[in-house]
Amino acid sequence: MIRLHGYWRSTAAWRVRLALAAKGLAYDSVAVNLLDNEQRGQGHLALNLQGLVPVLEHDGVVLTQSLAIIEYLDELFPDPPLLPADPANRARARAAALIVAAEVHPLGNLRVQRWLRSEMGQDDAAVSGWLHHWMADGLAALEAMAQQFGGRCLIGDDISIADLALVPQLYNARRFNLSLTRYPRLLDCEAMVAKQPWAGITRPEVQAGSV
Repeated sequence: MIRLHGYWRSTAAWRVRLALAAKGLAYDSVAVNLLDNEQRGQGHLALNLQGLVPVLEHDGVVLTQSLAIIEYLDELFPDPPLLPADPANRARARAAALIVAAEVHPLGNLRVQRWLRSEMGQDDAAVSGWLHHWMADGLAALEAMAQQFGGRCLIGDDISIADLALVPQLYNARRFNLSLTRYPRLLDCEAMVAKQPWAGITRPEVQAGSV
């Protein structure tokens, strides 16, 4: 049995939903409302000491961090693979996913935005400028990677962990009104994922708790 704890608009949780859907894995979804700070409740902290989402439970195993979860699922349920067979492209796919998960997303998530406002006294315009700067920086690097190493997808021709990280980040960019016209290859990769029959059920607006 698989249980996924997440927030409907969490891009990290969306990455895991995409992996589960791509592999056709059924799971129970547990909604964690980040706006109400449910992630800081004792029940959730018992699963994730950082008080973050997502959390994956599987047969007594509790895992955190979206990319680690995706690789765990890929090892247990290898069809279809979410990492390229070629070692160099496998490393590139991981690197692309990390650009999102380690370089871009952490600088713009909810707790950072709250800190910029409450502790640094920044207004909406300043926070927006911060978000745009770091998202554009990461997306530019991914666009260059797609141009150099991509085919139909960000790395090569098959959907990989890199694409699963990219799609939610593009959603976030649109949410914060960042123009994506400079990233045509990334938009092609997003379209490749979107046309998969399993992709629609992972979108934020169809998750429990969405508003």
